[in-house]
Amino acid sequence: MTTTTSKTNNYRQTLWNAALSLGLPTAMWRLPKQHTKHFLTSFLKEPEQIKIEFEELGPGFAFSPFINPEGNDTYFLKADLHYIFSDTTNYENEVFQEVISPSSLDPSFIELQKARLSAKPFFYTQNGAVEEATKKEDFIEEVETAINEIEAGNFKKVVLSRTKIITIPNDFEIVSVFDKLCNAYPNAFVSAVSIPSLGIVWMGATPETLVSQDAQGIFRTMALAGTQSAYDADGNLIKTSEAMWRQKEIEEHALVSRYIVSCLKKIRVREFEEEGPKTVIAGNLMHLRMDYSVDTVEINFPEMATVMLDLLHPTSAVCGMPKEPAKQFILANEKYNREFYSGFLGPVNIQQESHIFVNLRTMKLQNGVATLYAGCGITADSSAEKEWLETEMKLQTLGKFLG
Repeated sequence: MTTTTSKTNNYRQTLWNAALSLGLPTAMWRLPKQHTKHFLTSFLKEPEQIKIEFEELGPGFAFSPFINPEGNDTYFLKADLHYIFSDTTNYENEVFQEVISPSSLDPSFIELQKARLSAKPFFYTQNGAVEEATKKEDFIEEVETAINEIEAGNFKKVVLSRTKIITIPNDFEIVSVFDKLCNAYPNAFVSAVSIPSLGIVWMGATPETLVSQDAQGIFRTMALAGTQSAYDADGNLIKTSEAMWRQKEIEEHALVSRYIVSCLKKIRVREFEEEGPKTVIAGNLMHLRMDYSVDTVEINFPEMATVMLDLLHPTSAVCGMPKEPAKQFILANEKYNREFYSGFLGPVNIQQESHIFVNLRTMKLQNGVATLYAGCGITADSSAEKEWLETEMKLQTLGKFLG
């Protein structure tokens, strides 16, 4: 492992296009409230599909679908090449550190360097059918059906989602949009993931941590639920201290919080700290958030992140409560395949830390179009029309960068 520093001319975009043209899986990301940006490439064109066990894996990037019944369908992009870039949009003076350096004789690395000279646009290899966008009348019907099921006592909450299709502009560049997302959403996990063997690129700016564990062994997760606009009717930003929450959002958040606590109790962890609930801003939206942390060194539980990942995914914030009947309702009633939307993603054992996030505020890029995704928690107090409007607000998080 070596560390070097260089100046480049938009090296990330060139590397991204070259890796895609060679069919190499690639991920870029920026952690919340940080400034450095990461670029990772795997030389394995068909990435492994494994169960994430943090204590057993080397450095890499996890990318998992919503439905992962056995836990072993997560794509793992091994960090064969990993760069850390300084926070800059001045591509004429882009500084990076090469953290993992392959041998200069590595055939894949030599091929990647040569491909840089003739790299093509990011979407030229994309293929596969693109599903139609969710119709409003279909979504309204799904919500009303869900409310009836809740009133019948079949479950307490279910999270329903929808899609929207936008044509990708001809001048769209992954790195440029990635940097715009970083600037617009400093508190989000911003990412771009390419798996050429699947013919897809996913981008997102998610506000929700699923599990994380830092180099000191501090485990963290959060309950993030309840949504409203961060702006009043006149377009003014609302102070978080003045946010008003309806009973529906308060109860929705409480369900998520109670589920996390029940998971902690299930594994007999009682030494945890909680902070909140508090109002937080995520782009143009406000949410209620409760933070949980555990010192895994103090309680001698180094495997906690692995165990909690199994228990939490999919969380009640993207699925519902109780989990199994809510999930079955989603699979039976949503008229599309979520794929990686509401799954999870993030760096694993990068610089002795792992940070896994729920894949929200995301879009799939394929065949020249962007498929955007948004969902909302349905309870007995839900209004179908209001839930549609909530998804419209969430779709703007990425949609406004495609105009």
